[in-house]
Order: sequence, then structure tokens, then C-alpha cells
Amino acid sequence: MARTAKRMTKKQKEKLAGALLVVVLVSLALTIGSLVPSLDLPGWGDLFAPLNAPYSSVEGEMEVHFIDVGNADCTLVRQGDFCVLIDAGERGDRNRILQYLNDAGVRRLDLVIATHAHADHIGSMAAVLESIPTERMLLAYMAPEDTPTSATYIDMLEVLDEKSIPVEEAVPGAVYTVGEAQLQVLAPIEMSSDCNDMSVVTRLTFGKTAFLFAGDAEVAVEKDILNSGYAVQSTVLKVGHHGASTSSSAAFLKRVAPQYAVIPCGSGNSYGHPHTETLERLDGLGATVYRSDVHGDVVFTSDGDTVSIETEE
Repeated sequence: MARTAKRMTKKQKEKLAGALLVVVLVSLALTIGSLVPSLDLPGWGDLFAPLNAPYSSVEGEMEVHFIDVGNADCTLVRQGDFCVLIDAGERGDRNRILQYLNDAGVRRLDLVIATHAHADHIGSMAAVLESIPTERMLLAYMAPEDTPTSATYIDMLEVLDEKSIPVEEAVPGAVYTVGEAQLQVLAPIEMSSDCNDMSVVTRLTFGKTAFLFAGDAEVAVEKDILNSGYAVQSTVLKVGHHGASTSSSAAFLKRVAPQYAVIPCGSGNSYGHPHTETLERLDGLGATVYRSDVHGDVVFTSDGDTVSIETEE
């Protein structure tokens, strides 16, 4: 027996019309955005990020230590029994870093990330790998003709080989578990001969809180990340390239929308870091800025909902 089709009620028609209107308006906005990039309209990934990447409840706390190594980078992440080290300062920072890790009770590193091969990021990496058992290392692949040949880089590779530490290529989209936290690789997306632009950029999430570590990535990489559709909004931003004006574009900072920004920079450094333009952009967003030349070590503790901050100075 044939079924009689039910007619839609007026209320159902209104709901359907409203849904169709939203789809049309979003599609129109995205089309205009592709034609006029300067409007900086969000992409599909940004619009639907809350649906694609819902946060989950977590137990315990996570600590993120921005260790003061002057105009260099070194960050320790701890969640439960899991420890991650991102970069390892200059060669002369060896004792400072090892002492800090020892005082923090770090006896094993589950993951070590060298964001890129410049000496202010891997200077003491060989010493760290030599001294602390390490489960695996994350590096960006560079073309043979662009692979660094500095003594610092070679020292790091030799220790990796001697200790038989597994090395993995940083692949955009890859996710690593850090206890109850998740660390996602955002970049590098495109190959570049510029070491800064081959920085391993990562975003760490713990409950509702997130930390974005930008390495020394500059504006071109920031644009790649925004175009990728990855979620970038973060509670805390480790500002790219020590606060240089060649990073931290207005479009990138707007999407990240950090409540707090950390700038690793040395007092009276010859580069003039952080640059005024970067500080003004962060101020315009209302972000609270912490600087190693002013605050020393900066430690964030997240309970999954909010973060608390302790500074050395």
C-alpha cells in the first residue's frame, strides 16, 4: 500500500530555511575570502573547529616551564609521569638546563623536539641527550642541500646515533600523547631552505587549555598554518622568533587569540628582541606578555580549565 507523504509544518519549513540561509551565507563568505584575502575571513577549519576537535575532561595538572636561557629557547612540559623537552638553548646553557631538569625531578624524556637547527635552539641538545634517557626525537626533514653542517647540529646527530634514540620526522597533523595531554604538529607544511621556516610548530592541548609553540617560524609559515585548517586558538602562545617583527603577523595572532604570550629574549640582546611592532600587536589583543629578560623562568600550571602562572622575578 502506498504511503502518503507528510507535509512539512510551518515551523519545520522555517527551520529548514534558516539552516539553508546559514549554509549560503557561510559559502558566500568563504568565496569572497578566497577572492579578497586581505579580509582575513575564517576558513572551514576555523568555523567548525569546535565540532571537529571537542575538548575532553582531564585529571591532574600539566606544567609548562619556559626556562630562562637568555635569547634562546628551552621549554619543559610535564603531565603526570610524561615529560617533553622543546629545544635546548645555547651551548653555554648546558649546566643551567641540566640543573633545572634535575631540580624538576626529570629522570626520563618521553619526547624531545628540536624545532630547528639554529644554535640558540639546539646548543645544549647533545648534552641533554647524553645525560637523560630519551625515548624519541622529533625533527623536521630538510633537503640534503639545505641540511645544516654546524658542529652543534653534528654533535646532536652523533649522540642520537650513539644512544640509538629513534628519530621521527615532524609530519603536520601528527598527534603525540603526553599523558592526558595531546601534542599536534602544525608545521612545517612547505619545504624551505630557510631554517627558521622549517621550525617544528606544535600545539599542546590539555582539557580546555592550549599552548602553541611557534619556534622561529615567520609570517609565511604562519600563513600556511592558517590555511591548513588546523585549530590554532590557544591560551598561551610561545611567540615566534623571540618576538621579531618578521613573525607574529596580525592575522596569525588574531586567530590564536592568546590570553598570555611568552617571549624568550635576552637582556640587551643585539637583535633588539622583542621588536616594538610585535609588542604592539600583542597589546592590541589584550594578551599579557611574559619575557625571560624581565620575568626569568615562567611556569604555567593548567588544571584543564584555567592556568596559573609563577615567575622567577
